[in-house]
Amino acid sequence: MQNNRFIHLINNQLYKSKYLPIFKRLGSHSVFALIALIVIGGATRVMDAGLACPDWPLCYGSFLPLNHMNLRVFLEWFHRLDAFLVGVLILFKFALSIIWKKEIPNWLPKTYSLLLFLVIVQGSFGALTVINLLDSYTVTGHLLIAFLLLITTISINQNLENNEIEEPLIWWRLLLFVPLLLTLIQSFIGVRLSSTWSAHICLSFNKQCLILNTHKLFAFPITFSILLIIATAIYKRSLLTENWKYLLALIFLLFSQIVLGVLSLKTNLNEPIFIIGHQLNASLFIAILTTLIFRNPFTKKGLNHSLNSQMVGVNS
Repeated sequence: MQNNRFIHLINNQLYKSKYLPIFKRLGSHSVFALIALIVIGGATRVMDAGLACPDWPLCYGSFLPLNHMNLRVFLEWFHRLDAFLVGVLILFKFALSIIWKKEIPNWLPKTYSLLLFLVIVQGSFGALTVINLLDSYTVTGHLLIAFLLLITTISINQNLENNEIEEPLIWWRLLLFVPLLLTLIQSFIGVRLSSTWSAHICLSFNKQCLILNTHKLFAFPITFSILLIIATAIYKRSLLTENWKYLLALIFLLFSQIVLGVLSLKTNLNEPIFIIGHQLNASLFIAILTTLIFRNPFTKKGLNHSLNSQMVGVNS
């Protein structure tokens, strides 16, 4: 029994090193492309460029509308181009998972099919944002599906990295899931805030301030949950040792996000750089939280310990 366990562990590592690096590299590219897509989408919204291309999927009836090109048209055109490239990349990964179906984990093609479905839904929402003239709920759904794509892609990447030997820390994952969920809700409120002009109305006329005030209030539970995670990691020294880079990044992004939010309000939302930075920070914040949730914090140590234990068992 121990011999079979050891052979399974060795074959698992050789198998991973031989077949999965391609998916890992493509997954990393997908994460960067999705974050860029979200940020460019935010810039498009901030610059009121969502309808700069009046038709869909082309722009002014052509793939490259040089005769109509300006900053707003470029933003909307480039946003669509990035979305198209993300879709092609995910379709390519799905095709590879079907071709190598017998040589990769069973869950991989199924998960890539989910990604492909989300891309199709995301593209549909992209079309609806133009058809419905930037309807607030359509714009909000468009962003949330983009976040779901990002979260799903990162979860796949981390599952490919995990050695599947150590049992995951369920309580640690649940603790991290709280700020992730709160951040997604706050992002939902943030998109509603910008797509309904509620922030401008509140700041200019002191009316319709409920959405803005709710958005600001969510900063408190998110901050508390992150500080609780940091305190827990310090108490459980091993968690801090293995994850300190991610935790440090969370603290930096949290406080820079608060600063950018304050600056956006102080400038009456008239400085796009602050709002775009706010969107970028939120994307990175969600990406790091998702990474911490799905990564095995003891992967390398756990792998070496498990293999060494099995070696001792075999030798005995």
